[in-house]
Amino acid sequence: MQIFTIGFTQKSAEEFFGKLQRAGVKQVIDTRLHNTSQLSGFAKRDDLRFLLNAVGNIDYVHAPLLAPTDDMLSAYKKKRIDWTDYESRFLTLMRERAIEKKLERTQLDRGCLLCSEAKPRHCHRRLIVEYLKNNWDDVEIIHLV
Repeated sequence: MQIFTIGFTQKSAEEFFGKLQRAGVKQVIDTRLHNTSQLSGFAKRDDLRFLLNAVGNIDYVHAPLLAPTDDMLSAYKKKRIDWTDYESRFLTLMRERAIEKKLERTQLDRGCLLCSEAKPRHCHRRLIVEYLKNNWDDVEIIHLV
């Protein structure tokens, strides 16, 4: 099973959609808590759903189960907690939510976890896919950067 991840900031629409197409992504799983952000013109929920389908026949789903809580995200963005604390809290949240039992493996195979961060190092999408790899067998992680 291959699970991809991608962030949309610091990418043009051509680069973003091209990476998804070349990788053979079947579905983008939006892990953002708020998916109507204007950080990038093509990444708002309705525009993204339309463009993914039109450009690459790629499905779109919003998965709030995979998003941090408002409080957690706010604390990190406002620098009330550092990355290490955020990571620990988010891992606890995933365990409490038991995401590995609630997600369909078939939906995630050749699926791509989406968030805004350009690189996966300090992004919750990396934490999600690593958590799933630790709980499921045969997961290959591919970051589209």
